[in-house]
Amino acid sequence: MGNCCSDPTNFDAEVDLYHFDLHRAVGKGAFGKVRVVEHKKSKKLYALKYIDKARCIKQKAIANIIQERRLLEEIDHPFVVNLRYAFQDDENCFFVLDLMLGGDLRFHLERLRYIPEKVVRFWTAELSSALEYLHKQRIIHRDLKPDNILLDAMGHAHITDFNVAIHYSERRMHTSVAGSMAYMAPEVIGRLGYTWSCDWWSLGVVAWELLFHRRPFDGRSAEKMKHSILKDTVRFPSNAKDKCSKEGQQFIVGLLDRNAKTRLGCRKELEIDDIRHHPWMATIDWDTLENKEAQPPFVPDMKKANFDVSHELDEFLMVEKPLTHSKRKQNPDLEKMKPELRQLEEQFTVYDYSKNRRISYYPHNQPLTNGLHQDESEGSEIIQSTTNTLIPTSTMVHPSRPGSPLNEDDLQQYLHTHAPIPSLSGHSQDDDGSQSRNRSSESTR
Repeated sequence: MGNCCSDPTNFDAEVDLYHFDLHRAVGKGAFGKVRVVEHKKSKKLYALKYIDKARCIKQKAIANIIQERRLLEEIDHPFVVNLRYAFQDDENCFFVLDLMLGGDLRFHLERLRYIPEKVVRFWTAELSSALEYLHKQRIIHRDLKPDNILLDAMGHAHITDFNVAIHYSERRMHTSVAGSMAYMAPEVIGRLGYTWSCDWWSLGVVAWELLFHRRPFDGRSAEKMKHSILKDTVRFPSNAKDKCSKEGQQFIVGLLDRNAKTRLGCRKELEIDDIRHHPWMATIDWDTLENKEAQPPFVPDMKKANFDVSHELDEFLMVEKPLTHSKRKQNPDLEKMKPELRQLEEQFTVYDYSKNRRISYYPHNQPLTNGLHQDESEGSEIIQSTTNTLIPTSTMVHPSRPGSPLNEDDLQQYLHTHAPIPSLSGHSQDDDGSQSRNRSSESTR
């Protein structure tokens, strides 16, 4: 919904919300929403994730927002939901991301009675490629799960939500507990010290869940789930051989190795070759796959909305304040600002992928701290819980249940198939296009 009486948009100026037309809401999180936007000049579609500053300050989440913004600037990969623009106005911080119109894997997991093995293998291969890239960038995602894997319109899988992602250190293992409990590696949940290898465990849990519609480790309480992850023997369902080949089962068991040094994808001398040369991946042409030229075996139905359409109802019912284009206050006095707002002004900087070269903030992007003195070996890292409430390192972080921050650039027909709602102009309240309240255990639908 552009401003019909406004001055023409100045595309030579720094990017801001006026550069985009706002379309429908497609996801919701703790601090705001995700909606489809169209760049007025290029006509490309993106996902706009916006974060209410006031809500973010109230939940002491500023450090995480800035860290996510910085990490996203470092990343550019075909199987990641990449950042294209970042900016802010007086009320919100904005991430403009690749648009994934195929929905998240949680959405499809809940609607499909059965996901064929060849589909799970294809997604696992694409996700393996993305994880290899992230780890080379010295980034641990820490929250890989079906909710944070989005499909584009063709059916390619992409990792999203870098809200608890961090750079890993060569000097010391991380011990803070972050992510969604059911997908945490034993070394994370047991505070044994971990690095990038924990993401491969999470991939194993995801592949298992997609194949068998349940998870390998569960429990009715946080304590029981923790015990299951640390101690329980991996047992396949009785009908496993009907749903997954022996090679597939071996692959998943390899990922669910409690010893991170011998885990599939983590053995020092092999690493990614361990994945690529595994018999389960024998049919994958990796060059074709990584050029995004391989035909996905599952293609989302684009005639339907692959997300929860209820996100728009709040705006229809006027429960929420719509997102609108608004001019910023000119020359704000940083000295008079709240410290948190000043930090956002100074550190949540403008990014425009068409003008800015991607840079690495490592090692300066080490976890931002809470200012309390702690033992150096522990680090004073603050972890974002999946509820978007900051939780100190000693506290267990539980689940997030995202809506779908979507994405795909060249689907102009989407606007014809899913016409924007005329009276709709938005809202503000998300941080990662997802989330729910904190619980003592991860109860996933």
